[in-house]
Amino acid sequence: MADSRHDGEAAELALELRGITKRFGALKANDAIDFELRRGEIHALLGENGAGKSTLMNVVYGIHQPDAGEILVDGVPVVPKNPRAAMRVGIGMVFQHFMLIPVMTVAENFVLGAEPRTGARLLDEKAATSRVRALSERYGLAVDPHAKVADISVGQQQRVEILRALDRGAQVLVLDEPTAVLTAQETRELFKVLTTLREQGTSIVFISHKLKEILEISDRVTVLRRGRSVGTVVTSEVDEAGLANLMVGREVLLRVEKEAAPRGGGEGLLVSELVVKDDRGLSAVDGASFAVRGGEIVAIAGIDGNGQSELIEAITGLRRVERGTIHVGGRDVTACGAREMLDAGVAHIAEDRQRRGLVLDFTLAENLALREYRAESRFGLLSPKRFVERARKLLAEYDVRGGAPETKARALSGGNQQKVVIAREIDGNPELLVAAQPTRGLDVGAIEFVHRRLVAERDAGRAVLLVSFELEEVFSLADRILVLFEGRITGELPPTVTEEEIGLRMAGGGAAEAA
Repeated sequence: MADSRHDGEAAELALELRGITKRFGALKANDAIDFELRRGEIHALLGENGAGKSTLMNVVYGIHQPDAGEILVDGVPVVPKNPRAAMRVGIGMVFQHFMLIPVMTVAENFVLGAEPRTGARLLDEKAATSRVRALSERYGLAVDPHAKVADISVGQQQRVEILRALDRGAQVLVLDEPTAVLTAQETRELFKVLTTLREQGTSIVFISHKLKEILEISDRVTVLRRGRSVGTVVTSEVDEAGLANLMVGREVLLRVEKEAAPRGGGEGLLVSELVVKDDRGLSAVDGASFAVRGGEIVAIAGIDGNGQSELIEAITGLRRVERGTIHVGGRDVTACGAREMLDAGVAHIAEDRQRRGLVLDFTLAENLALREYRAESRFGLLSPKRFVERARKLLAEYDVRGGAPETKARALSGGNQQKVVIAREIDGNPELLVAAQPTRGLDVGAIEFVHRRLVAERDAGRAVLLVSFELEEVFSLADRILVLFEGRITGELPPTVTEEEIGLRMAGGGAAEAA
């Protein structure tokens, strides 16, 4: 359980928000919110997708200006007009989607905007490298100053972002969904870093919807619901069910209930001796064979980077197959591209919703029509009216908040963007549903909804292939679990397997036995 040393009311406040209100047209994203962050505290900000968490912290960081309310740093009122002004008063923010330039080195990104110069006004690379190393050693955040950002892991990129904020003098550090793109190991490493920062006096706002992580890392939790604060609790005095209830306003099933999968379902997906190469020309999938029958959910479990992405891309027609075969509904689709896979009945909830799932500058109506636009056309002409009518129905059915059919996709929160992708793919009545990280970025209420929909698809006789790094999700949904290690299916396990046993298999240990 998290440290709760700061229970005294007299604890010094690093950041205080009084009655913060922020409107976007008719939408009141933040409604008179009060919030207190103590010095040397990790304070979690919890809420459903679209509850106003990120908006509130964007106000603090100067990206948005409040319509009402007051911000105090160390007891002094401040009005950050932009992020640079926020940094001047000691506020730093690390976003869910990092703000790094891939072709530049770690050191170059680190000093961007505050570059040390030589006498000839050129970048002093030696000084930049020294700054990275000094701060890296001080906070125990190991990074290679000379590595290109494009060549380092997501966890390493996050370290660079945190170090950059600390280099600018941040005493208040805001982390927006910091574990959304991290592996379990990277999350553990991040939590060690945050504990060290707290011990050294840094005050941290931890925005998240992951209840277990909040219970592990935070000292206190403030819960937002539909733009309002519904309370602040000491972490050690609450459990998952209590937080979920505060967050959603009702009891939430943290594990979906489902009947056993029926035997003898129809042909869904059959993969035989599949070999797929990665972007470097190396075999990312190396002779994988497995089947997913109609009426069952088969989960692929494995540590990130063991061929999951390439396997998904091959099955959905986004990457060429080197050897082996793929059959969907008994039809050989090995050589099919993405459009042909769609016509064959393959739906794809993409692991990267912004790069593969949505066209961010399209409206929600247009994004929801991407699979079925031909059916909604007349005489070869698109029908915007039909797009809007269909979108209005799906947005309501999937509880997409923060936008109407005419709203551009980029205006939604990440979790609501994910709901749009899921709505479009499931509504297409697929033969095979490939769900890659389907609940990444979703709150507990939305996760419950998505899990129910995936089970409903299974119960309707569809084959569901689930790829998830969340073991709880795998255990909750899967009828069978396949372990992927270094591009090979190394075993099949039942959903009753222990976390320790499956973790050993995922790391390449043991000899998995067929379920």
